[in-house]
Parts: sequence; C-alpha cells; structure tokens
Amino acid sequence: MVEALVAAAAALVSVGAVYAMSAARVVKQYERGVVFRLGRLRPEVRGPGFTMILPFVDRLQKVNMQIVTMPVPAQEGITRDNVTVRVDAVVYFKVTSPAEAVVRVEDYRFAVSQMAQTSLRSIIGKSELDDLLSSREKLNQGLELMIDSPAVEWGVTIDRVEIKDVSLPETMKRSMARQAEADRERRARVINADAELQASKKLAEAAKEMSEQPAALQLRLLQTVVAVAAEKNSTLVLPFPVELLRFLERAQQQPPPAGGADGAGGSAALNSGQGGQG
Repeated sequence: MVEALVAAAAALVSVGAVYAMSAARVVKQYERGVVFRLGRLRPEVRGPGFTMILPFVDRLQKVNMQIVTMPVPAQEGITRDNVTVRVDAVVYFKVTSPAEAVVRVEDYRFAVSQMAQTSLRSIIGKSELDDLLSSREKLNQGLELMIDSPAVEWGVTIDRVEIKDVSLPETMKRSMARQAEADRERRARVINADAELQASKKLAEAAKEMSEQPAALQLRLLQTVVAVAAEKNSTLVLPFPVELLRFLERAQQQPPPAGGADGAGGSAALNSGQGGQG
C-alpha cells in the first residue's frame, strides 16, 4: 500500500514538473509577450521576466521592441525633370503596440519594407534631380511621413528615414562635371577681371604720384634693376626712358646754326670762283 502511494506521489510530481516546464516561459528585456487563449487575444501583454501560460490552451508570441534597421532596396525611377536615377534608403522603426503588430498585419516587417519601397518610388517621381542631391533632409521628412501614416495602424512607429545614395547615369555625371567646371571657370575669370581692375586703379594712382615727382621714376627704375640682378641672370635688360628718346628726337629736328650755313655758302662761292678762273 505504501509503495503504491509513493508511486502515485512520484507520478503526480512528475506530471506537475512536466506541466510546469511546459507552462513556463521567459520573456527577455527587449521583448513583450502576446498571449492567445484558444485563438482569442488576451488583453494583458506579458512583460519581461518569467511568466506562466496554460499548456495546450495558451500560445505565447514574443514581439521584439528594439529599433529595427531595415535597408530599402535601390529603386529606379524617373524624376520630375525626366532623369533616370536609382535611389536606396534605410528605415529605422520600432513596435509600440505588440498586440496590434501581431493582429492587424500578417508580417509587419514585410509590410513596412513594401511601404518604404512604394513611398521611395513616389518621392522620386515627385522630386527633381537637384532636390534629390541637395535637399535630402526635406525628402527624408516627406518619406518618413508617407511611411508612418499607415504604419501607425499596425502598431509600428517610424523613427527616421535616410536616403543613402543616389546613382546617376554616366552621361548625367559627365554633364554635371562639365557644368561645374564651366561655373568654376566663370568665377575664376570674374576674380581675375576684378584683380586687373583693382591693379589698374592702383597703377593709375602710382603713375599720378610719379608724374609729380620725376625722381620717383628713377628710383623705381633702380629698384627694378636691383630685382632683376638678384636673380643672377647672365643677361640684364634695362628699360630705356621714353623721355630721353623724345629729347633726342627733338634735338635732331632743330635747324642748324646760322654761322654754319653762311660758311657753307662761302665755301660754295669760293669753289665756283676758282672754277671760273680756271
């Protein structure tokens, strides 16, 4: 009799241990447990730690509450200014309502991924190429709103959306490079022209000052000679003052003295007289 009681007690303990093991569940810190009892959703959400369910009656489904990083595959589209581009992005989202994420949508990760791809294509069609390249913050906000609107009903919140890369055709890259090169050349020419204008004004002021003081021109000439000689060149080129050339030109254009003209005439007369005597 005693042996039968001991065997029954051991059997009960074994059954209880098996029941407890099948009913015990552990929910991690970053997870929440959603319980379905005979197919119906239980209102309470199991928090992190140890929890118990009814075996063969309840089903515990764990939902990850961490922020999920989901890359959006590159989408090819035509911008509003008729340029074909490929744009890829990344979506950061998290589950805020575990029960809705499990009940309202079959697979919330797949749903968010498809919504992100569709919204990205829509953004490409509504934007111009310059906006995709320079106004990414504005496009990120618009893309986030487009994905977040339906995701709220799924118990999912979009944390942020970032456009990673915009791939352009090679022809468009070459055109943009030529445009940038032309713009830089234009700015360089404007800067050079501005520098020439400022230099001409300064040279005009310097010429005005030198015209009032002729010795300043000679000092400037000597400074130029010293600067050229410092280079240790075998040939030294000296500028010749234009005023000296003008002085020599005026001296050549002056008529000869009167005495010189009379002497020449007397010599001519003497020579003619001698010829007559002969």
